[in-house]
Amino acid sequence: MRVAALYDVHAVLTPLEAVLAEVERERVDAIVLGGDLVAGPQPEETLALLRALPGAVHWIRGNHERLLGDHDALLADNWPLATWAAAQHTDEERDFLLGLPEAVELDLPLGRVLFCHATPRSDEEFVTPLTSDTRFAAVVDGVSADVVVAGHTHIQDDRVVGRIRWVNAGSVGMPFEGGPGEAFWALVGDTVELRVTRFDVDATVAAIEATGAVGADELADQVRTPPERARVIAALEERAARG
Repeated sequence: MRVAALYDVHAVLTPLEAVLAEVERERVDAIVLGGDLVAGPQPEETLALLRALPGAVHWIRGNHERLLGDHDALLADNWPLATWAAAQHTDEERDFLLGLPEAVELDLPLGRVLFCHATPRSDEEFVTPLTSDTRFAAVVDGVSADVVVAGHTHIQDDRVVGRIRWVNAGSVGMPFEGGPGEAFWALVGDTVELRVTRFDVDATVAAIEATGAVGADELADQVRTPPERARVIAALEERAARG
């Protein structure tokens, strides 16, 4: 059994379509949608596409899905694009997203795999390639699975600490690594493959700008020039240290 893990799409449709085309060619047995799927410039189109996927699809609620149920917390999150995206959903769509599970566990050839958004104990905690073994041990305390697959940081990772293998699938729609036109995801089965799929940058930027979404220009700039991985990791570790 092989599972495609797609995280942090953030409602950017063109890279999602490119990744899904590659997933279809791989003939996977299931797809895990790991949260933060529709907080972005094309929320309605993204949700419609994901809900129409055939076969076994496992959904996970990320922090931005959770914020759909708390308007004050959404505003306090201070990301205007997410606030704009939240207002585009119908009540039915909002209820669907709020009702998603926080985690999914699957038995794969690799072992028992826990899929969650950020960490097993939080949908907004940061684990990066620089996270210390000591802090990591606290993050996975009580986890019985052999492998944890997460996202949230928008940065791929694959490490083993103690008996647990930690995998970050990266971000499909808003990566904080790589070059222009690269979408990140993971293929999990008898091993872990961290994947990179190419997509059309110009088409993506044009589609984002055409939405008129609040913050669309800033996101378009990020698609053209993704953040530097090392700087993002350092910033996230600093935030984690502050608690």
